[in-house]
Amino acid sequence: MKKRREQMRKTWLGWMAGCLIPAGVLTAQTDTTNIARNYTINEVVVTGTRNETDIRHLPMTVSIIKRQQIEQTHEPSLLPILTEQIPGLFTTARGVMGFGVSDGAAGGISLRGLSGGSGRLMVLIDGHPQYMGLFGHPIADAYQSFMAERVEVLRGPASVLYGSNAMGGVVNIVTRKMRADGVKTHANVGYGSYNTLQTEVTNQVRKGRFSSVVSASYNRTDGHRSGLDFEQYGGYAKLGYMFSDVWNLHGDVNVTHFNAGNPGPISAPLLEAYQRITRGMTSFALENHYENTSGALSFFYNWGRHKVDDGYCPSAGETPLDYRFHSKDNMMGLSWYQSVQLFRGNRLTAGVDWYRFGGDAWNQYLTGERAGEEQTIKGLPRTEHEVAGYLDFRQDLGEWLTFDAGVRVDHHSHVGTEWIPQAGLSFHLPQQAEIKLSASKGFRYPLIREMFLWGVANPDLKAERMWNYELAYSQKLMDGRLNYGINVFYIDADNLISVGMVDGRRMNINTGEAKNAGVEGQIAYRFNEAWSADANYSYLHMKNPIIAAPEHKLYVGAVYNKGRWNLSSGIQYIAGLYTSTGEQAQTEDFVLWNIRGSYRVTDWFSIWAKGENLLAQRYEINAGFPMPKATFMGGVSVNF
Repeated sequence: MKKRREQMRKTWLGWMAGCLIPAGVLTAQTDTTNIARNYTINEVVVTGTRNETDIRHLPMTVSIIKRQQIEQTHEPSLLPILTEQIPGLFTTARGVMGFGVSDGAAGGISLRGLSGGSGRLMVLIDGHPQYMGLFGHPIADAYQSFMAERVEVLRGPASVLYGSNAMGGVVNIVTRKMRADGVKTHANVGYGSYNTLQTEVTNQVRKGRFSSVVSASYNRTDGHRSGLDFEQYGGYAKLGYMFSDVWNLHGDVNVTHFNAGNPGPISAPLLEAYQRITRGMTSFALENHYENTSGALSFFYNWGRHKVDDGYCPSAGETPLDYRFHSKDNMMGLSWYQSVQLFRGNRLTAGVDWYRFGGDAWNQYLTGERAGEEQTIKGLPRTEHEVAGYLDFRQDLGEWLTFDAGVRVDHHSHVGTEWIPQAGLSFHLPQQAEIKLSASKGFRYPLIREMFLWGVANPDLKAERMWNYELAYSQKLMDGRLNYGINVFYIDADNLISVGMVDGRRMNINTGEAKNAGVEGQIAYRFNEAWSADANYSYLHMKNPIIAAPEHKLYVGAVYNKGRWNLSSGIQYIAGLYTSTGEQAQTEDFVLWNIRGSYRVTDWFSIWAKGENLLAQRYEINAGFPMPKATFMGGVSVNF
C-alpha cells in the first residue's frame, strides 16, 4: 500500500510539474527504451492523440508514411507521395513541378470528398496548424520532403484535438530528428525533362544533449507549357537540447519562397500571370515525458507575403493589368496539453489551444495616374481569435477492448462557440486482428474571406458541421509479413457554406450539405528480404460531387531492395475525377505508371533515376491544364 501511495504521489507531482512548467510540441518520443517499457507496440503515432500512442488503441484510421518511403520517391514535394500511398486522399497538379496559388493553382488536397482548399482539411507541422490566415487554405509548395521524418494522415474528423479546419482530417508532418550521436550530411541533385532541376542538402548533428537539423533546397523547371515556369528556394533549421531524460527544448524555422507562372487554361491562355510568394513558420517548445505523465506547451507563428499578377487574356480582348494584388497574413498560437495515466490501462489528456489569425490585402497600382497608390480591400485588415479546451479519456478494458471518448469546447471571436464530441471502441482480437468503431463530429468556422471579403461576403455565417461514422478491420499475419485493413465510412455534413441568392444578391450562405460514403483498403506483403508489394484502393460516393475527389482511386506497387539496388514501380488508376461540376460537369479517367530506382556505387555515393507517366497518358486534373506526358529525371545522392 505504501509503495502504491508513493507511485501515485510521483504521478501527480509529474502532472503538476507539467501544468506549471512549459512543455513541448507534439512529436513522437525518441527514447525507444521508454516506448518499449510502456507499450507492446506495432506503430507509435502522435496525430490521433496528443501523446505518443500505440496505433492499435486509437478508434480512428491513421496512415503513416515513413522517411524511407519519402526518400525512395526522390520527390521534392510531399503531396505526390501522399496521393499514391493514402487511400481516400487526392491532390491536384498542373505540371511537372510546383503548385502555385490564386487562379489556376494546384496543390488542392481532398480527403473523402472534403477539400483543404475550402479549409475542411488541416495540414500540421509537429501538430501546429498551417494555413493562410485570410483565406484558410494550406499552401502546398511549403510542404517539402526534406523536413519530414514521417507523415501521419488521420482520415476523418480531428476537431476534438485540433479545432476548426480539421473537419475532414489532418495531414501531420513530423519533422526530422537525429537519434544517435554523430554528424550526418546528405546532398541530392537531380535533373530531367523540361529543364527541371531539384537540389537539397541536409546536415544533422547530435552530440550529447544537443541536436540540430539544417536543410536547404533549390528547385526549378521551365514547365511543359510556356508560362508554367516555377522556381523555389527553401530552408529549414531545428535546434534541440535535452535538459534531462524527461525534459527537452527545441525550436525550428522553415522558410519557402517561390515564383510561379500561370499560363491559364488552354482555351483562354493568359499572359503576364505570375505569383511571388514567401511563407514562413517558426515554433518553440519544451517537452516533458515522465513514466506516467507527459505533456507539452508550444508557441508557433506562421506568416506569408503574396504578390500576384492575375494576367490578361488577349484572345478575350483584355489588356495588361495596371495593378498587382498584395497580401500579408499571419497565424500564431499557444498549445498546451498534459497526459496522465491515473491507473493501469488508463490515459487522460487535457489541453488548451489559443490561435490568432488574420491579415491584410490591397491592390498596388504601377502605371498611369494612380501609379504608386495602394487601394485597400473593404473589410481588411482583419484579425480573429479561437480559444478552446478539450479532454480525451482512453481506458483499456482487459486485454481485448479499448474505449476512447473526447470533447472540445471551442470559441471563435466572431462566430461563437461549438461543442465537439467523439467516441470510439477498439477491439483487440486473436491472430493480431483489430476492429474499430467510431463516431466523431467535425466542424469549420467560416473563413475571413467568406465573412468579410468581396461581393459575396456574409458576416452572419455560422460554423459548418458534420458527423463521421466509421467501421474498420485490420490484421497482421505470417509474422507480420502480410498486413491488410479495410474500413467503411459515412459522412453527414450540413450547414456548409455555398454561394446562393438572398434578396436578389449573391452571397455566402449556410445551405450546403454533403452525404459521402465510401470504402478504403490497404494491403502489404513481404515475399522475402528483397521483394515486397503493396496496394491501396478507395471508393467514394458523393451525393453532391465536388472537384478533385475521384470516385475510384487504386495504387499497386512493388519494391526490390537488395544489396546496392533499390527499385520500385507503381501503377495508379483514377476514375470519376471531376474537373468541373454543374451543367458542364466533366470527369477524367487515367492510368499512371511510374518507375524509380537507385544504385549505391559506394557507401557514400548513389545514382538514381525515375520515369513518370510512362504510358504517356493525356489527362487533366485542373480543368484546362493538360498534364505532361512521360517525364524522366536522374541524379546523384551523397552521404557523409
